[in-house]
Amino acid sequence: MSTPSPAYVPPQERRPRGPGAGWWVLVVVLALLAGAAGGYVSARRVPAPAPVSASSIPAPAAPGGVVRVQTEESVVIQVVEKVRPSVVNIQTRGFAPDFFGQLFPQEGAGSGVIVSEDGYVLTNNHVIRNATQIRVRLLDGTELEGRVVGTDPPSDLAVLKVSPKGRKLPAAELGDSHALKVGQLAIAIGNPFGLGSTVTVGVVSALNRSIQVPGFVIDHLIQTDAAINPGNSGGALVNSAGQVIGINTAIIPQAQGIGFAIPSSVARSVMEQLIRTGSVQRPFFGVAYVEVTRELAQAYGLAADHGVLVQQVVPGSGAEAAGIRALDIIVEMEGKRLEGAADFQREILQRRVGDVVTVKVVRGGQRLQLKVRLGPRPAQ
Repeated sequence: MSTPSPAYVPPQERRPRGPGAGWWVLVVVLALLAGAAGGYVSARRVPAPAPVSASSIPAPAAPGGVVRVQTEESVVIQVVEKVRPSVVNIQTRGFAPDFFGQLFPQEGAGSGVIVSEDGYVLTNNHVIRNATQIRVRLLDGTELEGRVVGTDPPSDLAVLKVSPKGRKLPAAELGDSHALKVGQLAIAIGNPFGLGSTVTVGVVSALNRSIQVPGFVIDHLIQTDAAINPGNSGGALVNSAGQVIGINTAIIPQAQGIGFAIPSSVARSVMEQLIRTGSVQRPFFGVAYVEVTRELAQAYGLAADHGVLVQQVVPGSGAEAAGIRALDIIVEMEGKRLEGAADFQREILQRRVGDVVTVKVVRGGQRLQLKVRLGPRPAQ
């Protein structure tokens, strides 16, 4: 699979390409002429239709000539009307180094989501990277100056602050991405290609995806087929209840319908830490491990066929203090069954440094319950 690209593009890269405008006019004119000719030929060969009386025209389905909206459509419309005012356009100016290390002017464009009435905005780190000036444009056209509160490159998230100028801003509600199911409705809202607020609809295609972006591997992403285009970065992925379930971040440009969003539960945790301290501390359990599968359990006669098998315990870690040993199999955390590595990582990352988690461990024929205090992740 090709390396995914951020759903973001600088304005200077969005100039139209190909033949000049005159060529397109010619194409349009030729198309119109071809349509007219085709219509003439059809009219010559097809008998004229019978006259239509006023009484044979069906009455409109709703008062005022408005076509009645189907239930599925009304759900999308209600969600869009609720969330769209919270999704903003972000324009940046700054300087970026070239191949020789020299700085050159750069402009960029992306999206963001207002998450509090007093002006906190969630977006992608790559949208505001190297920015010296940030302008945030609301749906009603109001422009506000943005200030960077904090950034977290490993999760590709950033938090901005704008002054609401004496009014309450339209804030979106962050949902619980842990409750997501593959196949459920997903609505993407953003500002692709500088066109302004745009809505696309799809489903949650997969969960817990990992992608390689320049300098990092981003884990636990939501995959969706709702169209995400350059400029959508930092925009909202929304469920049918009008809750933000993800922050759109990347696409695979060679594919169709493969986009990725950072889960809202990860975004909430990162955002709270950035607002509180300006940086993110990631919790550390303290073991090296491999995923337990049925095939692995059968091949080595393991006492459990799910969870993670501890290969090594880090000295001085919370795992060592709790009494976890090499060859233990961790099968539950906080009462939740761990199917494999993804579940184990997710349960840890949604917690904070200092939290104590209860784990169930299989050790030979024993099942033990141990409490592990999560410490700060050691410097790489």
